[in-house]
Amino acid sequence: MLKVKVLLVGPRESGKSVLANFVSESIEGIGSYIPTQGVRILEYEKPNFNGNSKGAGCRFELWDCSGDQKFETCWPALMKDSHGVIIIFNPELPSHLKEIEMWYSCFVQQQPLLDSQCLLVAHHKPGSAEDSENLSLAYPLNKLKLIHSNLEEDPEDVRMEFIKYFRSIINVINESREKEEMSIIS
Repeated sequence: MLKVKVLLVGPRESGKSVLANFVSESIEGIGSYIPTQGVRILEYEKPNFNGNSKGAGCRFELWDCSGDQKFETCWPALMKDSHGVIIIFNPELPSHLKEIEMWYSCFVQQQPLLDSQCLLVAHHKPGSAEDSENLSLAYPLNKLKLIHSNLEEDPEDVRMEFIKYFRSIINVINESREKEEMSIIS
């Protein structure tokens, strides 16, 4: 079974835990806001989700990382062996738009990750305005895949976007394994 480790990072109170629970179909912590201390790891399995003929399925580890920068000394340990990074932010907060550049720099650029292994999520909280569809992000964030998530209005669209993202991560892992195997053979 293929193991896929994905980090969910971003500013405080952006909705990382809510999205981690939603994607992993966990009901843990639903309700009031409780800041994540350090990291919370959600594991779940998807049979037949591997994308190759071996088809053994995947075990996903979603690392729901605290948005509190007091845990910055832990970040290198969290990043070890990760396959992808999802940066989640609240598009209605100007401070979040500034802060996501730092999260990108720390969690994507400082690792050997491709931009295709990163997903930006503009998470709209319940009852928030939807007028932030026309986000203009600065380089290098503007070259990343950006999705808008609204779990009240479009939960299935959000789920489909995450499935597409996870499939792309699995393809990167499988391609890298095939290259490694070919280099051993030749």
